Amino acid sequence: MGIQALTESTFNQVIETNDLVLLDFWASWCGPCQSFAPVYEQASEKYPDVVFGKIDTESEQSLAQAFQIRSIPTLMIFKEQIVIFSQPGAIPASALDELISKAKVLDMDMVRAEIEKKKSDQPA
Repeated sequence: MGIQALTESTFNQVIETNDLVLLDFWASWCGPCQSFAPVYEQASEKYPDVVFGKIDTESEQSLAQAFQIRSIPTLMIFKEQIVIFSQPGAIPASALDELISKAKVLDMDMVRAEIEKKKSDQPA
């Protein structure tokens, strides 16, 4: 499937119509972003059932602000429209493989129950 360049206008549609989406927030001037790019590209070829998106923080500043991106690259994983992982910094291929494997088997009913529990624990 390859990597999709996401914009503010395509973002919601991609998140809402795919179960598992990995996002790489990056910029062309960022050295660590450039070194992470081949790792991300290889993973996109290895996992054709997962959507891989890239968000250029320079041209998509509103998305970067919405997700409070302070450092790039930042990897974010959405499963069933819920952010289940977000971490700045380039990661090695083995760590990315492990993250994808864990994301695929994550029980989203448990995640949703935990989110509801946290909401109910907060004072009104």
